[in-house]
Amino acid sequence: MSSIITGEAVALELRPASFGARSLGLLIDVVINVVLLVAAIMTVLSAGVDLDPAAFRALMLVAVVFFLVVVPIAVETLTRGLSVGKLVVGLRIVRDDGGAIRFRHALIRGLTGFVEIYATFGGLAIAVALFSHKSRRLGDVMAGTYSLRRRVPVETPVLAAVPVHLRQWAAMVDIGRVPDGTARRAAMFVRQAGRMSPLSREETVRSLATELSHFVAPLPPAGTNPHDFLAAVLAERRVRETARLERDRHRSEAVGARLRRLPFTK
Repeated sequence: MSSIITGEAVALELRPASFGARSLGLLIDVVINVVLLVAAIMTVLSAGVDLDPAAFRALMLVAVVFFLVVVPIAVETLTRGLSVGKLVVGLRIVRDDGGAIRFRHALIRGLTGFVEIYATFGGLAIAVALFSHKSRRLGDVMAGTYSLRRRVPVETPVLAAVPVHLRQWAAMVDIGRVPDGTARRAAMFVRQAGRMSPLSREETVRSLATELSHFVAPLPPAGTNPHDFLAAVLAERRVRETARLERDRHRSEAVGARLRRLPFTK
């Protein structure tokens, strides 16, 4: 996984495509382009047009350039980095800074692609991609682009719940002084706890529980597990924040309704 820094100094995590995904998408595009080229040639031959050898060779050259160079360039330019093969495998060509490509990027990739994909039967593209960062082929290196994964698995949100034995305590506890930063770190821990090592998980939960205890009154019953304490505070805080936002929404709607009923004056 790579990251870029935006103008607001925010790091965005991006997932470059794997070599296998890029190869499959490229293979689909190559097959489509070759099929279109063969279909065009067969159409001309079946039309019975009387062409001398020189004219036929010129027509063949035009067809090859059109379907193997012009069409891929036009498709990537109009779709900002997409193609049929990339749509199938869930990829998109982007600039090194993560932005959408333009005509010049597609032009460089298309012209270089004819040499490294068709002229060398993919050998040059494979050789460069195998030893290149982000599995970039020669056209990507020259154009300053790479292939980005568009389909990223969505993590199932993990919401903390108040343990049964702490519900009575949670209903009366004062958590209004819990800082937002501490609550965010605790919520992130709950989401990632399943992927942490046991030792690291226990150290982190004890540290967060100790930090939270300075802003909670009264403290939970003696002997409460730090995991349960963390879950109870986060769940109760979420419930109270949701209720507060709902009250604010109703209050705003009521004020808006009164304002709409006021007489309008010039």
